[in-house]
Amino acid sequence: MNRYGTAWHSAYDQPGSHLWHRLRLVQDQLRRALAEVPPGPVRLVSGCAGEGRDVIGVLGDHPRRMDVRARLVELDPTNAKAARIAASAAGLDRQIEVVEADAGVATSYLGGVPAEIVLMCGVFGNISDADVRATVAALPQLCAPDAFVIWTRHRRAPDLTPTIREWFTEAGFRELAFAAPDDRTLSVGLHQLTAPPATLDPDLSYFAFTR
Repeated sequence: MNRYGTAWHSAYDQPGSHLWHRLRLVQDQLRRALAEVPPGPVRLVSGCAGEGRDVIGVLGDHPRRMDVRARLVELDPTNAKAARIAASAAGLDRQIEVVEADAGVATSYLGGVPAEIVLMCGVFGNISDADVRATVAALPQLCAPDAFVIWTRHRRAPDLTPTIREWFTEAGFRELAFAAPDDRTLSVGLHQLTAPPATLDPDLSYFAFTR
């Protein structure tokens, strides 16, 4: 069953909507990350990827599209099917793999990491604060050296984003960008790993959705 429903996803197509703005901010940070990754193959993983609009919307006409091998992890079969259709329509069948699996467990990423770019978008606002912290702490396990992580979180009270940014620092990342429009409660962060990557623990669980 689609967790949010067709109407929720249709908001991405409504100029000026919350999701329309968030999508464009995420895509801006993805383009920046792609521009900064050194020449050569690029691995990308996206947890709770939904319909894959952020990744597919950028790679469709990006000059580095042929460098990228992306794994989109999405549990909902309706969303996963939509992502596969969109990837095929964009000519990205060989670049994008859609895995119908739980993004909250490490086994869903086996074979797709370590990645140069990791997306955790639409995740931190739907899990407990403890799970946010645990996920941030575990992100180096998904990362290649100097990897980029893009994440989102609302700033409704109590605003957790200042603390999340501190957790990224504690986990060995430096902040490159934090987009938080004054007229919106959304925010998008871009961090880069500066500490050594960690070995993936396949038995680890990162998070479970609370809503």
